[in-house]
Amino acid sequence: MPRVWEVPVPDSTRVRDARVAAEDAAALAGLGESRTAAAALVATELATNLLKYAEGGRLLIEVVPPPSAPGGHGDPAPVVQIAAVDHGPGMADVAAARRDGFSTSGSLGAGLGTCHRVADEFHLHSAPGRGTVALARVGAAVPRAVAVPRSAAVRAGGVTIPFAGAEYSGDAWSWAGAEDRVTLMLVDGLGHGREAARASSAAVETLRRSARLTPAELLRRLDTALRGTRGAAVAVAQLDLRAGRLRFAGIGNVGARLCEGGTWRHLLSRPGIVGVHRPTTLPETEVPWGADRLLVLHSDGLPSRWAPPGAAGPLTATDPAVTAAVTVRDASSSARPVRDDTAVAVLTPTPPDRP
Repeated sequence: MPRVWEVPVPDSTRVRDARVAAEDAAALAGLGESRTAAAALVATELATNLLKYAEGGRLLIEVVPPPSAPGGHGDPAPVVQIAAVDHGPGMADVAAARRDGFSTSGSLGAGLGTCHRVADEFHLHSAPGRGTVALARVGAAVPRAVAVPRSAAVRAGGVTIPFAGAEYSGDAWSWAGAEDRVTLMLVDGLGHGREAARASSAAVETLRRSARLTPAELLRRLDTALRGTRGAAVAVAQLDLRAGRLRFAGIGNVGARLCEGGTWRHLLSRPGIVGVHRPTTLPETEVPWGADRLLVLHSDGLPSRWAPPGAAGPLTATDPAVTAAVTVRDASSSARPVRDDTAVAVLTPTPPDRP
């Protein structure tokens, strides 16, 4: 089931909790001793930074598929993803903050530089007056040069937040590759807790076995797989890499927004509940995909007032999970956290200058 560790960091007593959560996530991901230590170190540094520079925030720690999504490479090894999210003052110079020795608090300034060195991937996004998202991934001990395959034409990523700090989230996201197709799915199991998580877990397992199906075909198979569970709302987006076409179909109260040439549009889902009441017809929306496209899938845990930025340009050059975390940060606040299990998943082209 989609286990998520949400660790609020209002004071120094929670730094240890962040480290323990990262160690638990590493055990779930099957990481060895050295990579587990790396994950624990990253979580400790990010939690400490939240206190030093943002007067607190929260860590989101989960086991996720890696962001590279090349078709035909089988199931990718999971990684530990650690995201630090705050509503603090932000950073004026993000590039400088990543370097060892940089500090605005009188410390040694080794925190973010340490994260950059020991993590397989480290990303930083900050906006003055709005806050910061720092995100790291730690996987198995593999050479950094092959950690992200260069054949990937797109990247997929996301974040999940359990309602009220629960152990399990009823929301989940995942992707799967098959030949020239990449499929991104977001699931919102009805309700909260273990039973909702059981429905979303069944959907994720079905996707892994059925990556070659079209979105409509996959939703029909999911309807059978989720019988006996509470059911779920599901959004499925599939990119045909060879044809450069994106197909979408969804059932239930899940959102999908696509940015095309700087303009955002909704991709509509059909009413219903997968596993309980599937609509008779499942039309698919098909649109062109290009280097300026960006797709956001989200559950109804995202506040209705959420509005995407006016253009996707800068976001397509950002790690997709960072984009997802920024979306959640900007749609909530430290005083008004999310009101439900929440998941946001993002699909972006891989910039030409990145693996």
